[in-house]
Amino acid sequence: MAPDPDRKRRRGIYLLPNLFTTGALFFGFLGMIAGIEGDYRLAALGVLAAMILDGLDGRVARLTQTQTDFGVEFDSLSDMACFALAPAVIMHQWALGDWSEIAGAWGTVGWLGAFTYAACGALRLARFNTQAGVAEKRYFQGLPSPASAGVVVSMVWLGSALGLDDHWVQWLALVVTVAAGLLMVSNFRYYSFKEFDIRYRVPFIVLVVPVLGIAAAAAVLAIMNPPMVLFLGFLGYAASGPVVTLINRRRAQGRRTGKAPLAPLIRSRAKRGPKVMPGVRTK
Repeated sequence: MAPDPDRKRRRGIYLLPNLFTTGALFFGFLGMIAGIEGDYRLAALGVLAAMILDGLDGRVARLTQTQTDFGVEFDSLSDMACFALAPAVIMHQWALGDWSEIAGAWGTVGWLGAFTYAACGALRLARFNTQAGVAEKRYFQGLPSPASAGVVVSMVWLGSALGLDDHWVQWLALVVTVAAGLLMVSNFRYYSFKEFDIRYRVPFIVLVVPVLGIAAAAAVLAIMNPPMVLFLGFLGYAASGPVVTLINRRRAQGRRTGKAPLAPLIRSRAKRGPKVMPGVRTK
């Protein structure tokens, strides 16, 4: 019996989206090498460039209808290198590598903090892959690995630009690195910005506003301290998950506590009938 040609596995891969993924992997690897060599500005810029290309490969695949299982797996492996391993190595080289003067016998605390971040990044990516078909599109569960990497590498860039090398900076770097890793595997909800769709017609003003926004952001980055602006931006997004989750939980608790007692109270009053004041006749 001749095999069904439709059941044959298609050979080859789509070039365009995988080129973006390969570019992201290249810049992530470049950032890792630059961090090992002590060029923390180039290391941070490499990871940030990988972040931009990683955000484009999926959109390009969807727009060109070239989504494949190979592309999904390749993108996941690239994310592991760019946003889990590279930031951990860069932070280790800048602040977490030499803890012998601070912690003495506990000098391994620094690289254990870097490993914690890398492990949390791997767990975050594995959970995202298993929940890709069932998770809500509007929100991420846990801090996305690119945003977490942005917090880490922008802090390294800012600290190196300011020449910070005190012991308290190493402690702060450890706290930020571990916190960024734990936020990735948390249940906090982060807005995904996936509702923005560029395939449909929009009013002209919708095109003008992003152009003005990009120009304003570029001017701010050029005038102000770029690593400071990036660090505060990524830090704000990282903090938005716990804040929004806490607000939503308090609102839900307030609705439950505000509505729950009313129904039993109404039913009990209906059973007792109208209240009669002493000395007042009723018909």
